[in-house]
Amino acid sequence: MGQRSLIAFFRFLDIRIGYFILRLVIPFYMLFSRKGYKAMFYFFRKRFNCSIWQSFAKTYKNHFVFGQVILDRFAVFAGRKDLFEIEIIGNEQFSRLANGDKGFIIASSHVGNFEIGGYFLRSEKKKINALVYSGETKTVQENRNKLLRSNNINPLPVLDDMSHLFAINAALQNGEIVSAPCDRNLGSAKSLKCNFLNGKACFPIGSFVLAATFDVDVVAIFVMKESTRKYTVYVKPIAINESPNVKITKQQKIESLARLYVEELENIVKKYPEQWFNYFEFWDKNEN
Repeated sequence: MGQRSLIAFFRFLDIRIGYFILRLVIPFYMLFSRKGYKAMFYFFRKRFNCSIWQSFAKTYKNHFVFGQVILDRFAVFAGRKDLFEIEIIGNEQFSRLANGDKGFIIASSHVGNFEIGGYFLRSEKKKINALVYSGETKTVQENRNKLLRSNNINPLPVLDDMSHLFAINAALQNGEIVSAPCDRNLGSAKSLKCNFLNGKACFPIGSFVLAATFDVDVVAIFVMKESTRKYTVYVKPIAINESPNVKITKQQKIESLARLYVEELENIVKKYPEQWFNYFEFWDKNEN
């Protein structure tokens, strides 16, 4: 009911009213959601060498921006796409692959507001098959699916029976696009420990295994909030320079792609540290 009320709210009222209310709510959320607060405080303290006060202030801003991107999603659900300006950097890279004959993989991550990018980006020639979290409420799922499908995007809920894996394989075989998050290792054995922000963390390599298996390209896409009404979309090709005189194994290619993705993710997080939305212990506890 609360989510439906938000949609009704944004049909008529300025989103900045929601942002104002958010400022009042965030301190209580930080107080009672200690796990997320501690993870972010550690993130700024350890990864960016911030002082205690700076870490606290940046943790507050991080929670505030996260709340903003959630409200932005509901504003779009309310039919207010016109509220937002989208600038795409590297769109020619996306267009080149989208108009080609082969499928490719979009490597997403939990920074910025990747979902809202799906409401604005569109591939006319190829269908985008996007892995999505299946545990959202019915209201979110219905509105999200409606908007995504209008942009030629097919949502693929991640299910316990792993049926989404068959859909991914079929999509790549058919020359379609697959979008999947590549920054959370959800217990999969297919992971790689990488250097990341002065530490070591495990990243899933499933998407890069698919890229090597089907011989398709990979692009990382980051959708970052710049202001109340503006987002910047960064399209970053993830490609290794293969020499015809040097043959690399499939495993070497997988690991190289994964590390290149992590480098791009690190660059974007350094530029937008307050938009890192992984609220758990991300780095190897045995590092250093």
